[in-house]
Amino acid sequence: MATLGSSLLTLLDWAKRLDPDGKTDFIVEQLSQDNEILTEMLWKEGNLPTGERTTIRTGLPSTFWRLINEGVPNSKSTTAQITEDAGMLTARSQVDKAEAELNGNVSSFRLSESMAFLEGMNQEMADTLFYGSAANPEEFVGFSNRYNDLSAVNGQNILDAGGSSSDNSSIWFVGWGPREVFGVFPKGSSAGLQHEDLGLDDAFDSSDNRFRAYMDEYVWKAGLVVKDWRFAVRIANIDISDLTGQTGTQASTAATAIVKLMSRAIDRLPRLSGVNTSFYANRTIISNLRVAAMDKSASAVTIDPSTNQFGETIHTTRFFGHPVRVTDALTEAETQVS
Repeated sequence: MATLGSSLLTLLDWAKRLDPDGKTDFIVEQLSQDNEILTEMLWKEGNLPTGERTTIRTGLPSTFWRLINEGVPNSKSTTAQITEDAGMLTARSQVDKAEAELNGNVSSFRLSESMAFLEGMNQEMADTLFYGSAANPEEFVGFSNRYNDLSAVNGQNILDAGGSSSDNSSIWFVGWGPREVFGVFPKGSSAGLQHEDLGLDDAFDSSDNRFRAYMDEYVWKAGLVVKDWRFAVRIANIDISDLTGQTGTQASTAATAIVKLMSRAIDRLPRLSGVNTSFYANRTIISNLRVAAMDKSASAVTIDPSTNQFGETIHTTRFFGHPVRVTDALTEAETQVS
């Protein structure tokens, strides 16, 4: 059962979507975000119906210098298996048949609602990709909860930008690859967001009375696999106010200045060949990155024009050749990583 005005469209909602000619109006999506990581990251079908099982090397065999007539002890390597589970992000939409048919164009009206669902699913997936937690078993574990301890084994891939206040954010540098870092969908399923038009069926109001409604279901089965933790780097504790003012921890002379840490992040990856690399940051950081870089070097950051498959000109910000992608899901209120 649903509450009118919150999870169901009302006549007022319908009226707000019509242009002066009574047709479904173009909706300005002011709530939309840019999360380019979702279209750029690599996706792979898992080897399990629930995700991906990975075997990693945890220890090398011992080796020995041998003298003549002296034996050599046996030794062996050690391995461990890690299972990465995928989550199932879902949403359902229903629109009263009479309401959808008021403007005489059911398809365009339902499409306008579907666009909002698609945006909501994208935002939730991007947020989980960075902040998903094992404390919520229905989610998969995101990057931030894997790289959140400077003293952990993977702590060497967490670069501390020095921020300790309440307006911290992060930059991520990822090397995507099938043996490094990738997104996973369950074995036997399909990649990406799946939409099913459930058609016209009976719905129920709060009193369990029936009415006819058009229904849609949206499902996205996905998870994150960090097969080799060395191929993701987090620049954590970026103080946004310091970055904006180019002061304190983000003064140009500071060892924790953003351009210096981004340069060091590149060197943290074991190799750059065989992987697709990109930086991910929110638009505040990217804007101030250009300012900081211009103070240091006019060639550190470039903006390269290119044309996509639709003939559109795309301007890509790059740091020493690596793309810097806008990721609005990265907040400016992260807890200090220590």
